[in-house]
Amino acid sequence: MANEIKEDQKARPDFSALRSFWPYALAQKQRIAFALVALIVASVATLALPMAVRRVIDVGFSGGEQQLANSYFAILIGVVAVLALASSFRFYLVMTVGERVVSQLRSDVFAHLTKLEPAFFDASRAGDLVSRLTADTTQIKSTFASTASIALRNGIMFLGALALMVATSPQLSAIVIGAIPLVVLPLVFSGRSVRKRARAAQDRLADASAFASEAIGAIRTMQSFGAERATTQRFQGASDGAYEASRDATRSRAWLSGIAIFLVSASVVLVLWVGATEVFAGRMSGGRLSQFVLYAVLAASSLGQLSEVYGDISAAAGAAGRLGEILATKPAIAAPPHPKALPTPPVGALSFEGVSFRYPGRSNLALADLDLAIKPGERVALVGPSGAGKSTVLQLALRFYDPFAGRVVVDGVAGPEADPTDWRSRFALVPQEPTVFGVSVADNIAYGRPGARRAEIEDAAQLAAADGFIRALPEGYDTIIGERGVTLSGGQRQRLAIARAVLKDAPILLLDEATSALDSESERAVQDALDRLMQGRTTLVVAHRLATILSADRILVMEDGRVVEEGTHAALVAKGGLYARLAALQFGLEAA
Repeated sequence: MANEIKEDQKARPDFSALRSFWPYALAQKQRIAFALVALIVASVATLALPMAVRRVIDVGFSGGEQQLANSYFAILIGVVAVLALASSFRFYLVMTVGERVVSQLRSDVFAHLTKLEPAFFDASRAGDLVSRLTADTTQIKSTFASTASIALRNGIMFLGALALMVATSPQLSAIVIGAIPLVVLPLVFSGRSVRKRARAAQDRLADASAFASEAIGAIRTMQSFGAERATTQRFQGASDGAYEASRDATRSRAWLSGIAIFLVSASVVLVLWVGATEVFAGRMSGGRLSQFVLYAVLAASSLGQLSEVYGDISAAAGAAGRLGEILATKPAIAAPPHPKALPTPPVGALSFEGVSFRYPGRSNLALADLDLAIKPGERVALVGPSGAGKSTVLQLALRFYDPFAGRVVVDGVAGPEADPTDWRSRFALVPQEPTVFGVSVADNIAYGRPGARRAEIEDAAQLAAADGFIRALPEGYDTIIGERGVTLSGGQRQRLAIARAVLKDAPILLLDEATSALDSESERAVQDALDRLMQGRTTLVVAHRLATILSADRILVMEDGRVVEEGTHAALVAKGGLYARLAALQFGLEAA
């Protein structure tokens, strides 16, 4: 029962979700107004055709006047020309409105995603989010463009044809009007089922897209383990699930359209039979009957297309709901109403005051009542076994997460008091697994400082010992790197990340295993570059290789989210604690 209620609630608010996208349409109100004018002109021209046909039959044919009939046919050609021209303008205008709406919508959804904290993405799949940005926004485009236009056109046509039917023959109109509830009621009762199935189809498609994105991103791992067949079979299963869900949604819409078309067509046949009887009895002319039948066909076809439009709008409502879920997600880490400005020029002080933190969905603490103060210009290293909380310290320093107890302070300002963008501008990060984008080498280095001069980019690369391999590339700094930098070695990617941090020139430097992927020769060159970079900057280093942090002002040894030892390399070795055991193991292995 609970699941049924949940599903019912999921289906019912779909149409209300479309209202949240109304501002995108209002932004195109001038173009929409012109489209409406063109639509009305086209509808009036269409509704005028049966009148012209009646005049041709009753006056031209029955009167036997060839010249008069020719004049009416000329009028018909003129009406058709107006119809064609207005329809062409309408199509152009509504399609461009749809393209503009979806372009702005995609930009807004993507911009909103960039503001959400990493915890949101920890619980989401990239493929599903990409599916919402592409497939769902395309469905919205269809609604704002062709579907909305078709709905308005057929609505006008139906009401206009209905009014002219009544004016032509009230008796026959009563038959048609009596059949309308038989057409509308199936639409009303089947609407929930159609919306539910359309949403399910979109969810299954997103699942398949998410799996494909994940598999393609790990193509080397897949092939190295010989998992191509198993992965293909899993994707085939996900794709089949998307097909079955789409088939169910299409089946519902097909039955809905078929029932509507049968009922409408049957009513037209009945009207034609009754009208023919009236003509035979001499109570109605052939032209009047032809006019009425044409209006009845227009009304019937308009109502039939409205039933199909209903299904399209239901599918768009499901897409709107999925996009609305993203836009409705509020960033957990956002600027306060009145953010406190960080001091200028920057000081470079960083402290953790009684900080406790656990990752979302986990019960164990990653940090437990951590107190840590780093003075401006000080070089501090964090060491300890895996899972001790070292990288978590960097995550909280950058405000990817906020602690549930205590606070992180930069230059006297606590995290929640500051704008996250201003806060992060005080940091330059060199991560353990650097991200490289599928753009030029120069653009990769300038990622944190768009608009940097080429000379500055090259200086940063030289400082990071990257200039040599960059100039050896086919187009040097203008070489386009493959997606995720797969065409570069791990050491080359690491040096690009270091050059990026050099160019940003932030007062606080965060190094997360910054030399872990380098060979001995490159490590020495990069370490020298980092030593120059760290001069005058506050530096927090996370390292497993103790040889890289021997010159640190202080070494903090972490275990279970706490600092258990503190001091210089020599003092900690002499103490004989955890650091001494790690040093003996590591240097002993290296000596061997």
